[in-house]
Amino acid sequence: MTTTQRRQVVTHLRAAHGFSARRACRLVGLTRSRWQAVLERPQRDAPIVARLIALATERPRFGYERLYLLLRREGLVVNHKRVHRLYKAAQLHVRPERRRKRAAEPRVVMPPATRRNERWGMDFIHDECVSGRRFRCLTMVDECTRERPTIMVDTSLRAGRVIETLDHLAAARGLPRSLIVDHGPEFVSLALDLWAYRHGVHLHFIQPGKPTQNAYIESFHSRFRDECLSAHWFESLLDARFLIERWRQDYNDARPHTSLGGLTPTERAKQLHDEEQHGASPTRLSA
Repeated sequence: MTTTQRRQVVTHLRAAHGFSARRACRLVGLTRSRWQAVLERPQRDAPIVARLIALATERPRFGYERLYLLLRREGLVVNHKRVHRLYKAAQLHVRPERRRKRAAEPRVVMPPATRRNERWGMDFIHDECVSGRRFRCLTMVDECTRERPTIMVDTSLRAGRVIETLDHLAAARGLPRSLIVDHGPEFVSLALDLWAYRHGVHLHFIQPGKPTQNAYIESFHSRFRDECLSAHWFESLLDARFLIERWRQDYNDARPHTSLGGLTPTERAKQLHDEEQHGASPTRLSA
C-alpha cells in the first residue's frame, strides 16, 4: 500500500468510524507527521500559489521554468519541482501553438558570438491596429547578449529609415561588426550597402528561403508575436509604439533568458563587461 493510499484510509477511518488520528495512523502504519504534512501543505503553498498565479496572469506566455526564475529573483526559496507541482495544480499550462510540419533540412551552424556588438540579426515583422491600419516593426538582436537594441515601429520603413535607426544606435551603444539580413529590398539597397562600407559593418546575407540562418531573430519574432503583438489590441500607431517599447525594455531588463542561465540580456551584457574589465575569458553559455 502506498503512502497516498494509507492517507486515504486514515481519512476514511476518521470520517466513517470516528477514529482518532493517532489510532487510525497506528492501524495503517503511517506516522502522524506524514499524515499531518498533507493537511498543512495547502497552507504552506498558498502564498506561492498566489504569487505564481499573479505572475502567470501578468505574463501568460511564460512556462513554469521561467516563472520559477522570477520567483527565485523575488527571494522565494522554492524548489523547481514544487513550482512545477503547484503550476500543474493551478492549471496554468500554456496552450501550445499549432505549427505546420516542414521538411527537415541540414542547418549550417555559425560560430557563436562571444562579444557584445560582434553580430546582430535584423529583420521586419508586421502587425496591424484595431482599425486595420498595418504597420511594420524593424527588429534587431545582439546574438551574444540577446539584447534588443531597438524596435522601430512605423507604417513605412524604407532603407533610409533603417540607416537613420542604425546611426542613432551607433551614437547610443556602437555598431556591430556584422549584420545578418535577408534579401529584402531595404537590405539589398545601394544606400545601406554604402553605409555599411563607410562604417566598417559587414552585411551577411542569408540564403533565400533559409530563415534558420538568421535563427536568433526568427526565435525572437516568435516570442515577440506571442508575448506582445498577439497579447495587445493596438488602438493607434502611437499606442503600438508605446506598448512595444515598454515590452522591449521589459524583455531586456526583467525577462529571464533560459539560454543565458536565467540572466536577463542586460545582466548578461554587464557580466561580459565586467569580465572584459578583469581580462577574463567570456563565460560560455548555451545557444
